Amino acid sequence: MTAARRVNRRIPAAEADGRIDAFLEMLVAERGAARNTLDAYRRDLRDATAFLADRDVKLAAATAEDLRDYMTFLSKSGLSPRTAARRLSALRQFFKFLQEEGWREEDPTSQLESPRQGRRLPKILSEQEVQRLLDTARRKGGPEGIRLVALLEILYATGLRVSELVGLPYEAVARDTDMLLVRGKGGRERIVPLNAAARKAVAEYKQVRRQFLKREEDDRWLFPSRSAGGHLTRHRLAQLLKELAVEAGMDPTKVSPHVLRHAFASHLLAHGADLRAVQQMLGHADIATTQIYTHVVDERLKTLVRERHPLAKPAANDPDEQDDLKVAKGARKAS
Repeated sequence: MTAARRVNRRIPAAEADGRIDAFLEMLVAERGAARNTLDAYRRDLRDATAFLADRDVKLAAATAEDLRDYMTFLSKSGLSPRTAARRLSALRQFFKFLQEEGWREEDPTSQLESPRQGRRLPKILSEQEVQRLLDTARRKGGPEGIRLVALLEILYATGLRVSELVGLPYEAVARDTDMLLVRGKGGRERIVPLNAAARKAVAEYKQVRRQFLKREEDDRWLFPSRSAGGHLTRHRLAQLLKELAVEAGMDPTKVSPHVLRHAFASHLLAHGADLRAVQQMLGHADIATTQIYTHVVDERLKTLVRERHPLAKPAANDPDEQDDLKVAKGARKAS
């Protein structure tokens, strides 16, 4: 067993001072943090708590040196820079809270540098790949196929988070509206439009929806199921998309609800959509989060030029073409 796993497994009594619980309660009360967000913060802070317990140090009393050693440990354990940066972010938020509450005079994380990480662009599917998934789902037929088409069309038309999609109430589409009222992170509501294809898919699904209803008390969900929550689960939707990808002859590792959310945003921007409008539809609180999709579009355009532009791939054995390319490059630099 690796050292990292030993630390993750041990949750000592050092957490019992209540500081972490108070921090999590603040996230709910003041920021409306969702359950998944709370779980992530809890896991990250517990991991640091367990590491420090071997030094007989409580997390709330940790020094900058203690936390620097923890970050070094994460790096040596093989943790990705992205995950290590997320854990440091959780620690920064925690110690900021301690300062605001008067439990700490200084913030030890202010002396720490974030792990260096390259910019990771979101995975997306091409428009042709999305169409292939839709065509394959339509060929399935029957209630399962009709439901899958509705799920795909809504997801690609709106860019909903997977938890928002599976947790849609039936009343969201009961009036055949062309707008969808979505309750997102922190209980924040937003309105996103439904295109004609999505409205048609939903109308067809509503004709077979009751076949998925196992308990009358679950009738309030748009996508009811036999799960404990009464609606289709995130895990099951992910499974359905993986299976569909295989049927479509695509790599299943490339397909997930979140990848379709990325495709929604990137394809909109590629066709000239306003960044602010995409931000609102995605439910991003900060436009900087949405801007990552502009980089995706930029990278795809660069790839297109490299692969398709006549000057991008001169014949290796044609000196005239090589000279023309040098002249073109020189002209661009001079301008």
